[in-house]
Amino acid sequence: MESTTPAAAAAVFGDQVKRAERFVELLTQHGVERGLIGPREVDRLWDRHVLNSAVIGEYIPHGARVVDVGSGAGLPGVPLAIARPDLDIVLLEPMARRVDWLSEVAETLEIHLEVVRGRAEEKSIREHLGLADVVTARAVAPLARLATWCLPLVRTSGSLVALKGASAAEEIDRDRVALRKAGGGEPKLAECGAGVLETPTTVVVIERVERPKPERSRRRAGARSRGKD
Repeated sequence: MESTTPAAAAAVFGDQVKRAERFVELLTQHGVERGLIGPREVDRLWDRHVLNSAVIGEYIPHGARVVDVGSGAGLPGVPLAIARPDLDIVLLEPMARRVDWLSEVAETLEIHLEVVRGRAEEKSIREHLGLADVVTARAVAPLARLATWCLPLVRTSGSLVALKGASAAEEIDRDRVALRKAGGGEPKLAECGAGVLETPTTVVVIERVERPKPERSRRRAGARSRGKD
């Protein structure tokens, strides 16, 4: 089990590194028993989960409103909140026991987080949350489904920042058409934490664009216009 804080933590968390250490302690003590992480993950909490999550702040503007969809154990939302106290972060999670955990973490670490129980695809949740500058998600769903759930929560010109693995490029190629239909622009494959982390975090960044009007609607609008001439 990891017993020391990696050198990269100071670079990523700065003067908030003690809070990050406390979060790792909480996950180490309670993560497995509460069904938040698997037993094998305890030994790699820093590199695989906490630092991996925090560095996505490279793609989030200062002071942004962020919704972390399917937050689960608090990843990436909690490390992001620790590293970037300028952000206004909402943790969205459907499972009651995980909502309880997230609320306890926010209170214990004394960080400002809003915890909401629900799913991104629910109409009532979308109405409650409104539009965010950035929506994040980690290990939630394949890219096409994720975009369908998450992009409606993103304001125009905002973005979905999805943490992905080695198959990210294949997902982009497979789901590019579905992403456009969901309201996304051209997806961007990027790395976060290069030069700081031994293994940088792979993300797919999708800008929310205005949906074009359906072809039928444009034809009808043109016909009405000609009829007035």
